[in-house]
Amino acid sequence: MMKKRLLPAAVLDQRIRIEKVLTTSDADYGTPVVTWVAHATVWAQVQDVLPSKAEAQPNALRLTIGPSRIRTRYLAGVTAAMRVVLLTRGNRVLQIVTAPAELGRKEGLEFMAEEYSTDARAS
Repeated sequence: MMKKRLLPAAVLDQRIRIEKVLTTSDADYGTPVVTWVAHATVWAQVQDVLPSKAEAQPNALRLTIGPSRIRTRYLAGVTAAMRVVLLTRGNRVLQIVTAPAELGRKEGLEFMAEEYSTDARAS
């Protein structure tokens, strides 16, 4: 009997890049220089969470938050300190906001990511 896959290939229809922070020192001044580098580029299922936008105004700054649920095949080393670039959705950048949950026995990962914008037109 063939085992049913938890994440069949047909549902992994979005290409994403998971990035991590690389901090180096400026050669002249010694100040930290933060760069995002690729951790992995994989196929994923990306589902916008409804309602798709929530709004907050801390310190009179308008923020639009667009949460998404992301599922991928299992990938070691993914943390909430990383971000996701949605390559098939116009290179939108989302910050991972939850620790990734393992699906099955290392069959997949699921995590939440949010897009932030201070652009009033995004809401």
